[in-house]
Parts: sequence; C-alpha cells; structure tokens
Amino acid sequence: MKITIELPDELIQSTQITETELLREIAIALFEQERITLGRASLLCNMNQIAFQKLLASRNIPVHYDLEDYEADLQSIQAEGW
Repeated sequence: MKITIELPDELIQSTQITETELLREIAIALFEQERITLGRASLLCNMNQIAFQKLLASRNIPVHYDLEDYEADLQSIQAEGW
C-alpha cells in the first residue's frame, strides 16, 4: 500500500519542513507510540537503525526493549550457534 499525503503549500512554507524531515517526524511518532518497530521506523525515514537510534537518543526517546525482545534475541543468537 502506498499513501500519498497532500499538504497545503502555506503549511509547508510556514513550517519550512522538508519531506525527509516530515518522514522522520512520522517515524519517530509511530515508534514512540509503539505502533511500529525500530527497524520499520528506520526504513520509513531512510536511515539505518544505528542512525535512527542516535536520533532517538538526541531527543531522549528510549528504545523499547523488554524481556520478550531479549528472549527473542537470545533464541536467535543461540540458533545462529553463538
């Protein structure tokens, strides 16, 4: 699915926001609300995960990582033979 958003020119001019900045703000908001994962958020704004994590850190937004995530990572590592 592809979504196209049309914004009034005066809104864009008054906020002076670029498409890239807007995508980042959407990705941050969705991630912060736990509606998308870190991986999907970084893809949405065309950043690698480390760069996106640094962006989150610069805004004091924690990366969601709970016991379930830890256990999934642990199983993945063990399956890889680590």
